[in-house]
Amino acid sequence: MDAMSHDLVTVCNTTHINALSVCELLENIARKHLKDRIPVTIVLDNARYQHCNYVMDKAKSLGIELLFLPSYSPNLNIIERLWKWMKKDCLNGKYYGKVAEFTEAINCSLMKTKNKEYKNELNTQLALNFQLYNNAIYNRV
Repeated sequence: MDAMSHDLVTVCNTTHINALSVCELLENIARKHLKDRIPVTIVLDNARYQHCNYVMDKAKSLGIELLFLPSYSPNLNIIERLWKWMKKDCLNGKYYGKVAEFTEAINCSLMKTKNKEYKNELNTQLALNFQLYNNAIYNRV
């Protein structure tokens, strides 16, 4: 998610996230943003599959800077706020009897991020207001 415009670039799968899916996301982001010659910095948590050489090499080859947040700091990761909004929008108090229904609900929720009707709510939820703690260390790669 672009922290300023709240534009969303996604990779969808039905298994789990790994280095390959992170690299696919990097490629999608590069296709969308690097054609404008705008520097791209992606803020990531410290999941192992994001720190591996394969992901780092892919980011470097695409001209994307990776910024790793300190461990245990979800308060600094704007994507956590999107997850919170999505859970409220499509998960709270709802039951989906089939995986296809659940997947559709998630996809519909993601599509709402592009809808003007939800922009004000999302702009409030995704504002760049972060609680900071002393001695936080940010690792740029």
